[in-house]
Amino acid sequence: MKMSVILGKKQIVLASLVTILGIAVYLNYVFTDTGNFDLLTASQSDSSETENYGEAQLTGAEPVEETTVESSGESDYFTSARLERRKARDEAIETLAQTLGAEEMTDDEKELAAEKALAVSAQIESENKIETLVKAKGFAECLAYVDADSARVIVRTDGLTAETANQIKNIIIEETGLSAEDVSVGEIGLEE
Repeated sequence: MKMSVILGKKQIVLASLVTILGIAVYLNYVFTDTGNFDLLTASQSDSSETENYGEAQLTGAEPVEETTVESSGESDYFTSARLERRKARDEAIETLAQTLGAEEMTDDEKELAAEKALAVSAQIESENKIETLVKAKGFAECLAYVDADSARVIVRTDGLTAETANQIKNIIIEETGLSAEDVSVGEIGLEE
């Protein structure tokens, strides 16, 4: 009995999307751990040339439920939040990969799952770019959460001014294309 394998356009596109998603996850892992990836800092405009997208709303970011990760004897919110975010994204990607691999799915369902995989990949990339660009503005730590209709950024600072909050907001708006109302900037004070 001779088996023939016929690869169609949809199967090739699907395999390519899964590969791209895997690469995005790997790059997120590598660049999040090292913190050395400096993307597009040379092409950023001067702060005097940035547009004002409205009044900045300063918020204090307090973790609702503190998960402790010991870092030099003290809890580090940013480390634990990154671990939680990575864990959630890895689970979502694994679920999408299993969904894409299911044979009982229709072509439309597979196409929808592939689109969702691309959206997750784009969110990961946006979060990494935002974090890198905000850190380039001089902040020690930055954590970005991007989804389809909102973006939130938390920075570690000893005081967030309206001007720096607007700069961060402008970075987020340029990267995501969201409106100013859908963007929030929060801060966690420096520990002494």
